[in-house]
Amino acid sequence: MGNSWIRGVIIIGALAGLAFFQTVANANVKAKEIELKSKWQEFHSAPGCCSMRFPHQPEHISEKMSGGADGYDLKYDAYVSSIDKKTVFMLLVAKYPDFVDESYAQVSLESFLNGLLSHNPANQLIFADLVLVGGREALDFFIRTGSVFFKGRAMMVKNSLYLMAMECEMQHYDENEFNMFINSFKLVK
Repeated sequence: MGNSWIRGVIIIGALAGLAFFQTVANANVKAKEIELKSKWQEFHSAPGCCSMRFPHQPEHISEKMSGGADGYDLKYDAYVSSIDKKTVFMLLVAKYPDFVDESYAQVSLESFLNGLLSHNPANQLIFADLVLVGGREALDFFIRTGSVFFKGRAMMVKNSLYLMAMECEMQHYDENEFNMFINSFKLVK
């Protein structure tokens, strides 16, 4: 009878200890999120009509590509920022011709993913999920190429494709940084 009481106290103590350590771990995650937000800079893309947080002021690349015989142009703006050149964050805004719209979002996003995967035969799809973000269909994906991770989200808004992604070596992958980056994306009018 005395042993069962002692076992009960030990089990309750162990459970309380686990709950305490979980609370401490959650507090540490929250503290890291707050620290990330305070260090990262909000960036506004006028051509992309959006804003997003980056670890540093992003480099901007803009290009217009002719569609050849069709006569349609594709314009894109890319914004790239890195942490110690080991982890790269990117926002790509691609503007398609006006007749392309978000009514074909799922097909467009799946085609985009297939293009990424077929670009390099070493690309391995870890996961791809269609999700709703602010009432719009988006595609969350995670690709591994050797020891490099490429994780991101793509979404269509009207005739624009927004790609938000992080690329890094496996050992530098940080889920908190990724989530903070992806969840900081906002459309502005």
